[in-house]
Amino acid sequence: MKGRLVGLGILIIAAAIIFAVWFQHNAKPEIKLKGIVGSEKSAFLDNDKVKKILHDKYGITLEYSRGGSIEMVSDSIKPDIDFLWPSSQVALEIFKLKHASHLVKSELIFNSPIVLYSWDIVVNALVKKGIVKKENSTFYVVDMPKLLQLENEGKKWSEIGLPELYGKVSISTTDPTKSNSGNMYAGLIANILFGDVVNSDEALQKVLPTIKETFAKQGFMQSSSGFLFEQFLKTGVGQYPIIAGYENQIVEFSLLHKDLWPTVKGKIKILYPVPTVWSEHPLLALKKQSTILIEALKDPEIQKIAWEQHGFRTGLMGVQNDPKILEVNGIPENITKIVPMPKAEVMEKIINSIQNNK
Repeated sequence: MKGRLVGLGILIIAAAIIFAVWFQHNAKPEIKLKGIVGSEKSAFLDNDKVKKILHDKYGITLEYSRGGSIEMVSDSIKPDIDFLWPSSQVALEIFKLKHASHLVKSELIFNSPIVLYSWDIVVNALVKKGIVKKENSTFYVVDMPKLLQLENEGKKWSEIGLPELYGKVSISTTDPTKSNSGNMYAGLIANILFGDVVNSDEALQKVLPTIKETFAKQGFMQSSSGFLFEQFLKTGVGQYPIIAGYENQIVEFSLLHKDLWPTVKGKIKILYPVPTVWSEHPLLALKKQSTILIEALKDPEIQKIAWEQHGFRTGLMGVQNDPKILEVNGIPENITKIVPMPKAEVMEKIINSIQNNK
């Protein structure tokens, strides 16, 4: 009996040793990464399913703070920051101009087009003016120059059939010197005003006065895309008749606020400028250990969650995003009418000009 117990004990010890060796060999190393991300991606990173995949499959735990894309790539780099996740290729190019030596690797993770958000009564008035057109279930701003003209000429809402709204026609944005959505909108209207991509000083000088005036008229501008969208929803059509933002914001809201969505979904409208610009979301690895985060975020399961629960279009070639699975009407499967952003040097001059005009 005693011999059997000794033998059993030896087997248990041997099994424990084998398991410990196996576990040590197969367990993912714990990697803690600290970074700064655009506010529009915070809910995605807070998603428990995303956290679990990052931890269980890749051994990654993230600590991050929210920041404006233009600020994060322009400010000095703190030594404890492992990665940055801004919201545009322009932000990446600005980073390269200022901090090229800090960049270990970068790769596009998501896409989201710049869109306008408005309300049913405003959209109905714009449709009557021929500025907006509905195709199938999607609203397109088919005459962006005319909409910008109404704004720049100081036309009142009452003059376009909206006497219930006070003040002048305006499109609210985030601060383009701090936040990516405002910055990309500045690039978009530069191209629209010029009639082509603004990629030279000569072209920029033709449209810069109007761009500066457009943003100066807004007065105070939010520094966060997420906060602007929240204010748009909370304060309503009187305060924010039209704002510029990201396509994914309305998808995410519909899923995170299922109790509120049924009461507002018939009033909120998403408008696609013709043309628009892609807001691309490149991850910037500043240290070697953070390059694994790039591969982790390209995981098909994570990309599926990003689209179905947060509205980010995939950054992977050949992967389609089906809008039919979403609870938001009017989102097209493909967005084909896209204009490139002006190059980083031009956008820096626009940023500096708007900043000096404050």
